[in-house]
Amino acid sequence: MLSAQAARFPEIEAVTLDTAALDTREAALAHAIYDAAVRRWLTLEWLVSRHLNQPFRDVEPALRAVLLVGAAQLALFDRIPVHAAIDEAVEWAKRRIRPGAGGMVNAVLRRVAGDLGERSDNHDDDAGDGTLLPLPDGGARAVACGWPDDPLEAVAVRYSMPAPLLRRWRRSLSRDQVLGVCRHGLTRPPTVLNTRYAADPVPAGWTKPHDADHSVVWTGPHDALGTLLESRTDVWAQDAASAAAIESVDDLQPGVIGDLCAGQGTKTRQLRARFPQATIIATDTDRSRYAVLRSAFESDERVRVLPPRHAIDELRGQADLVLLDVPCSNTGVLGRRVEARYRCTRAALDRLTGIQKQLIADTMPLLSPRGSIVYATCSIEPSENDDIAEWARSWHGLAAERTRRTLPAAPSGPASSVDGSFSTLLRRG
Repeated sequence: MLSAQAARFPEIEAVTLDTAALDTREAALAHAIYDAAVRRWLTLEWLVSRHLNQPFRDVEPALRAVLLVGAAQLALFDRIPVHAAIDEAVEWAKRRIRPGAGGMVNAVLRRVAGDLGERSDNHDDDAGDGTLLPLPDGGARAVACGWPDDPLEAVAVRYSMPAPLLRRWRRSLSRDQVLGVCRHGLTRPPTVLNTRYAADPVPAGWTKPHDADHSVVWTGPHDALGTLLESRTDVWAQDAASAAAIESVDDLQPGVIGDLCAGQGTKTRQLRARFPQATIIATDTDRSRYAVLRSAFESDERVRVLPPRHAIDELRGQADLVLLDVPCSNTGVLGRRVEARYRCTRAALDRLTGIQKQLIADTMPLLSPRGSIVYATCSIEPSENDDIAEWARSWHGLAAERTRRTLPAAPSGPASSVDGSFSTLLRRG
């Protein structure tokens, strides 16, 4: 799997690792190693590249993959012995690539191990000589080889965030805000449940309070979470920042709602709970997401899931509220969508903003005389957020109201974790 990702990097994809042949503990370790390799790709590439005789990206994909996996275990995992990580990588290279590859892997990983120093419990981005490798739990590890001389390039390598992405953020964010976004991307954020509309308590002992009202952090088994979400329609997984888009318009009284980028139905559930008198028509252009959406609401009396063209026909001139939770760069949720950081180029943003503008234009004929649009993203890019709202004003006469923005952050751990998001209510002026 990682070999295929190395072959297409930086255009890597969100994939599900197949661990069906492994027992529970082995599967959990495989997922953790794979996640670490992808999440810290640029960091690991830097550590490995110093000991290669050619550019890392000129190395064959399978060899790049095994070097990333080995370096991830050495740098980021405390409980895997150095000899075990190296030996396993060497044997894999011999079996899966060619016998001679084992010697190269052995030499490089031993040098990487030699560059890594002691672990400390805390680190400060402004302290010391800049040789620390930040770890997901807030600790750090000394790195003898150091980082790039340019301060921004050093941040890019230490946190595995592409330098062009950081440069773009610095145009609208402070240095501390950028570092906060980077820290949030080091580890997978918690699973947060929206309990605002829960008729009964969630299972005791498997949740902890979240700083946001009507939100809890799930701490129980993954299988139990699946069972809970399948058996109840009054609780769902949703970050507090995502939920705020609908909460910002909870005083409206729409009779007909369109959810045109409904995905698998998270905000559709929220719309249904918040506006009990409304009829909701939901759709999505992605076939797999549409199938999940249709299954989730197949027997629902108030939510009608229709193919995109049918949904547009039904809503034309009738929608009092349209939710556009649009496709975006995902830069507000890079802790969850790890691979998105590597794909977020200027060209990709231009393509996405074109889609976002077209969605607004296509929505205009669907609005009733009093209709409005909730435009929402999980992006922190001004070009996808405020710039789109300004475009909607200049091209369609829509005024932006109730605009809200959040940056991804977790100042005191999982209980305070929030994703980055944006939403605004677009109304005719």
